[in-house]
Amino acid sequence: MTTHTPVNDLHTALAPLPALRSLGDLADCRPVIVVDTREQTPLVFSNLASVTGTLQSGDYSIRGLENSFAVERKSIPDLVSCCTGENRERFERELHRLRGFRFKRLLIVGTRAEVEQHRYRSNLAPKVVMGSLAAWEIRFDVPVVWAAPHEAAALIEQWSWYFAREVVAQANHLWRGTRTSLSPTVSDHDGSCHP
Repeated sequence: MTTHTPVNDLHTALAPLPALRSLGDLADCRPVIVVDTREQTPLVFSNLASVTGTLQSGDYSIRGLENSFAVERKSIPDLVSCCTGENRERFERELHRLRGFRFKRLLIVGTRAEVEQHRYRSNLAPKVVMGSLAAWEIRFDVPVVWAAPHEAAALIEQWSWYFAREVVAQANHLWRGTRTSLSPTVSDHDGSCHP
């Protein structure tokens, strides 16, 4: 399981994404976080704009990248309740849907110590909760990240900005590739290309 390092260096305003000027308005854009309509106590974001929308998977995503980026957020009580019975089955179906996402995280708002020291209202043993997390991380290929309550929103903003930056960088490479040469290339048997 991934242990989160505090987000200390996140600037108060994230820079625009590094797009080519030829991509028009995209050059001055920042990602917009989508908060699922079912999120009962949504996080408050201070560096990126957010909107409410219906997400198929996860609690938080990026507008326009809803099928690629998802963060499932759980408080310690929510996490514990997801470890047994019908809640476990429902949660595992949610984690299964996340498998197809390029970026996915299970964000636990709280600390490992809270679980390991049984600081929650349930008779469920801490080893069951921790074992479930380990199994889910492996079975569903969803990294688990722990964050203090005051860090969770900044962490989602950071992930959103860096993920969107990578998407824009790939678009830039694609655009440059189409503009580099209008003449066709011929591939040799050794895999190299020549004009």
